[in-house]
Amino acid sequence: MRSPRRIVALGGHEFRLRGPELAILQHVLALTGSDAPRICLLPTAGGDARDGIADFYTAAGRFDCRPSHVSLFRLERERVDLRRHLLSQDLIYVAGGSLTNLLAIWRAHGIPALLAEAWRSGVVLCGQSAGALCWFDHGITSSAGSPGPTRGLGLIRGSLCVHYARDPARRAAFLEAVGAGLPGGWGIDDGAGIVFEKGHDPVALAGRERARVIRVEPVGGRALEIVENPRLLSYDPPGPSDPALAERALLRSPPSRAAVRGAFARLR
Repeated sequence: MRSPRRIVALGGHEFRLRGPELAILQHVLALTGSDAPRICLLPTAGGDARDGIADFYTAAGRFDCRPSHVSLFRLERERVDLRRHLLSQDLIYVAGGSLTNLLAIWRAHGIPALLAEAWRSGVVLCGQSAGALCWFDHGITSSAGSPGPTRGLGLIRGSLCVHYARDPARRAAFLEAVGAGLPGGWGIDDGAGIVFEKGHDPVALAGRERARVIRVEPVGGRALEIVENPRLLSYDPPGPSDPALAERALLRSPPSRAAVRGAFARLR
């Protein structure tokens, strides 16, 4: 059974083996409603960086899930039926990097239409930084150097600014743009996010304390910031007590970071 139409926007998130990062990944996997969800990484915005892909498999290996990735930069060697693969997932996770480059490359491969189709069919869409900005009507990006607004895919109405506390210049550009007429939206700190579900109010979450989610609204020619109260997540390490279950989990585990690097090296 497919989940409702859900998109998770994360202000900043990394595939590190630390409680806050794992808590967010665990929660997003649970949103699929699957006991062993298929999760596909789209690392396009960062140029399909190999270390990032390896980190993804290492973090996913902590959970009972079926990870994969699609490298649009390496389709000649890593061939895949894009539509079949993406629509067969329970969760699609978009990594960070350059929003401008991400959208340009996606459009060249017809990815926006495939992601919209996947979302309508119940696949959970998720992403951090550029991978969060892309779902909105507008996002504040530094892809061209200085931060400024650009258009996204429009699956979520309004605008988004990520790395809200860490990048004061980006926040200032967002507040200025909203005051000048950009549709209102959200500012999200690293370690925090928002779950958007069709027909429901957005739900703020955080993997660590003091990570904020802020609603930004235009009021009288300026931007008004309204701090939300995010739900604080905690990481619950999975641990099967049955040795047979543990052995099967080990056999299902994705390749280690070293193994992924070795596979990439053999493809050179």
